[in-house]
Amino acid sequence: MNSEGVSLPLFHEHLMMPWNDMRRGDCCRRFEAISDGYYCKFCDFFVHEKCAEFSEYIEHPSHSIHTLRLRNRPRHVCDLCGRSIKDLCFCCDLCDFDVDLYCAKHPPPEVIDISETHHHKLTLLKDMKLIQFVCDAKCGKVSYGFPYKCLECDLAFHVDCVWQPSEAKHPSQVSHAHHSLHTLKLLTGQPPAYSDGKCRLCGRKVDDEMFYHCSSCNLTLDMRCVLHPPPQSLLDLKTHDHQLILLPRLISFTCNACGLKGDRSPYACFVCDFMIHKDCFGLPRLININRHDHRVSRTSLLGVVNSVCGVCRQEVDWTCGGYLCQRCPGYVVHSKCATRKDVWNGKELEGEPEETEDVEPYVVIDDNTIQHFSHKEHYLRLHVNGVLCEDNKRCNACIDPISFQPFYCCMDCDFILHQNCAQLPRKKRHVLHNERLTLVTSETNFFTCEAYFRMSNGFRYQGGNKTFDVRCGSISEPFVHPSHPHHSLYYISPENNEICNGCNKRANFVLRCIEDSCGFVLDFRCATLPQMVKHRIDDHPLSLCYGEKASGKYWCDICEKETNPKTWFYTCKDHWASLHIECVLGFFTGLMPRSTLDLLHISVEVMLNNGVSRPLCGYCKSRCMNPIILKTIGTSNSYFCSLRCPILYSKPVRMM
Repeated sequence: MNSEGVSLPLFHEHLMMPWNDMRRGDCCRRFEAISDGYYCKFCDFFVHEKCAEFSEYIEHPSHSIHTLRLRNRPRHVCDLCGRSIKDLCFCCDLCDFDVDLYCAKHPPPEVIDISETHHHKLTLLKDMKLIQFVCDAKCGKVSYGFPYKCLECDLAFHVDCVWQPSEAKHPSQVSHAHHSLHTLKLLTGQPPAYSDGKCRLCGRKVDDEMFYHCSSCNLTLDMRCVLHPPPQSLLDLKTHDHQLILLPRLISFTCNACGLKGDRSPYACFVCDFMIHKDCFGLPRLININRHDHRVSRTSLLGVVNSVCGVCRQEVDWTCGGYLCQRCPGYVVHSKCATRKDVWNGKELEGEPEETEDVEPYVVIDDNTIQHFSHKEHYLRLHVNGVLCEDNKRCNACIDPISFQPFYCCMDCDFILHQNCAQLPRKKRHVLHNERLTLVTSETNFFTCEAYFRMSNGFRYQGGNKTFDVRCGSISEPFVHPSHPHHSLYYISPENNEICNGCNKRANFVLRCIEDSCGFVLDFRCATLPQMVKHRIDDHPLSLCYGEKASGKYWCDICEKETNPKTWFYTCKDHWASLHIECVLGFFTGLMPRSTLDLLHISVEVMLNNGVSRPLCGYCKSRCMNPIILKTIGTSNSYFCSLRCPILYSKPVRMM
């Protein structure tokens, strides 16, 4: 067995280990009786050995006129069996013909003779146009595809309903070591309505294609646990000093390894009253998690601590095991939370030296002077009083104007950094990425922040293929925001389509209050909005208002359209203005004025919109209202307000 892993670039991005596991393959989405294959433990991703043997091009008897190519075509349908294709399939680019990996491995024969289904021979219709037919087997479904046809009776059948390769067949009844009272029957389709739909042993949702069930005991086992059952007893001294016995039953318990509740089939030590989830064996000893700057180590007993989990923010049972930080007293994490895919990168660090490289962002010259690593050629001098939102002076890191904040200014050129931005660590961990991020300061064309779709050409935090601007990249837990002063905010887990309290829009990545009665949610865009800005609409600074309960109508003085007072807006208290955030900041607030960019082969200059009159947008033909606009170089359409303008109003120019 190759201890270094096997690379299968057609199927998966990580190295995979040779594995034997009875389960639905993530390659062809089917079960195989011969279960050799390759497995990525970190992603829980399994590829059958036969699927892995495919090359990019194949000849297939069902479509002999052309070569088929392996491609990713989700939401397509296999033209042989009629099943939906999730990812990969073999397709003909000339005929729009698709065959899933299962049918590519097991091509159905041209003629079959199955007397239990039909008394005549059945012929596979192929190499012709897809036809619509009603399956005359038990399923009775209407489908498009290539059916088996009885030419004498004019009957049609799904391939799957009348034929199955011998190597994919499983016995109709089995006896199982963990359920000796009755035999288990092979079932397909949905689990019985009276069951919980989960495997009794592993707790996974039962696959609707094939599973075994005992109706007398309401016990269901998935194919993996039938053919590769967990051991009835085991001894793992890293987990517990005594032999552990499997209890294959529904039982409520608290796992002594992770401190979380379980509802079925624990391993138990009756001498110590010790119970553990099957999945909690083999937990790593020393790891990094993306919510903490230091390593956390595994312990079998946390001891007396009065703390909450650093990931889920729920109370930790100190009588159980978990992960703790040796440097930060009281910082603990549930075992299940610490080893989640969105928290841990899957690397065991026991025996690995800790990263000790210098991460200080600058060298102190004197009390008011530093040399920043991004600008080594000159010294930077501290200015404590700041200036009043001067647009012409912007921080090279976050691109925000220099306002009332202290800032460092180069003594020999126009390089400027906010004091807070100058202190940004060169290496840090972030809740949205499992690898440590590096602060990148080199000039770039532009990038888009992963946390929120915001263009920038300032400093960025980068790790692998993930890039965050310094505003989103600087967010850490606990996060305190003046809109929610009573409680800190945390990133608990990725959940789709949560509604932000700031903009009332749906977002995937949000920070939330952990108090049960609160429900306050903030997306990364609203969490990083500047609290005070300057705009040509008013001589006074504008401050961020967190919404108001109002019965009358509010109007934006910039676009002259109605505003919703319940969502956040910018206001000048002296003049009772209520301005859309989008109108005040614009689309290009993260781009440095006077810089030049290439946007899909179009050269543009970033400009401040601070002239005597507003320029006319060359696309939407309206006056550009945003404070920062782009000027195209060498074209007649000189200006545009946002990316929407060239996308919506110009066919020759495509910027997507």
